[in-house]
Amino acid sequence: MNPSSTTATLVVRHQVHPQHEQRYETWLHQTIEAASQFPGHLGVDVGRERHGDVLDFTSVLRFDEMQHLQLWLESSARQWLVSQARPWLQDGDNTEIQLGKDFWFAPREADQAPAHWKQVVVSVLVILPLSLLVPVLWRPVFGLAPWLAGYLMSNLLITLSIVVLVVYLFMPLATRALNPWLSADTP
Repeated sequence: MNPSSTTATLVVRHQVHPQHEQRYETWLHQTIEAASQFPGHLGVDVGRERHGDVLDFTSVLRFDEMQHLQLWLESSARQWLVSQARPWLQDGDNTEIQLGKDFWFAPREADQAPAHWKQVVVSVLVILPLSLLVPVLWRPVFGLAPWLAGYLMSNLLITLSIVVLVVYLFMPLATRALNPWLSADTP
């Protein structure tokens, strides 16, 4: 597969001392707004964790292709923004690029990913209601357009609707809302 046509995800990890939290939050809002102006930008999710005297921020930026992510990553706008925040960052500007997948659970390190059972619970909490609701919402359309109501076409439309809602809306919301539980040190 051509890397330029593959979804690209940038994970940015920053450690911030609590005395700079408000300044960093303002900076983060400005950075998200700036990134959203770049071509191919698909969205940003931010996770926040507190570890003693340090706040860990994990920002997951998604772009439609690697070329667009590179435009943002190498832009003078991002360079200027990072230079503004650098005095507040305890461990610098740590970035990681993932190609070909939009992932929901962005661990700090591979051994710190949420427990598999937690990932299953969150996935069920997101997918089960949609799998019950989406077919009901499509029913009136199938009544008006019987050619869409066939077994293959109706399942294709229902599955596509659920996948799009999970990937772009509900899973990012759920992982953000449940981040403290997902990152808690339970087996």
